[in-house]
Amino acid sequence: VQLVESGGGLVPPGGSLRLSCAASEFTFDNYPMTWVRQAPGKGVEWVSSIVSGGEHTYYADSLKGRFTITRDNAKDMLYLQMNDLKTEDTAVYYCATGLGGPWVTRLTDFGYWGPGTQATISS
Repeated sequence: VQLVESGGGLVPPGGSLRLSCAASEFTFDNYPMTWVRQAPGKGVEWVSSIVSGGEHTYYADSLKGRFTITRDNAKDMLYLQMNDLKTEDTAVYYCATGLGGPWVTRLTDFGYWGPGTQATISS
C-alpha cells in the first residue's frame, strides 16, 4: 500500500487549499478512506471519511460546511477541499485507509497512512 499526500502550502486566513492523496499498490475502490490532521503539539484529529463508492461522507462537526472530501476511483485519488481556512487549521494532513470518527487519536488507528502534507494558515 502506498499513499502520498500533496497540495499543502502556506495560505492566509480565509483562503483555500485542495489536498490530494495518490493511492497505489492496493485496490483503492475497495476501501473507505479518511483524512486526519495533527496540529503542532497536539494529537491526531479526525477530519473526514468517505465510503468506498463515494456516496456517503462524514465530517468532524467543527469542520462541516468548510471542508469537502471526494474521491475519484478511476484515478485512485482522494481529495480534501478546504475553504475559509483558519489559523487553527494549521496542521500536517494525512490520508489513511479505513473509516474514522471522533474516537481517532492516533495514526495507528488506521491500517495505512501517508507521510502527510503541511498546511499552514497564516497572514
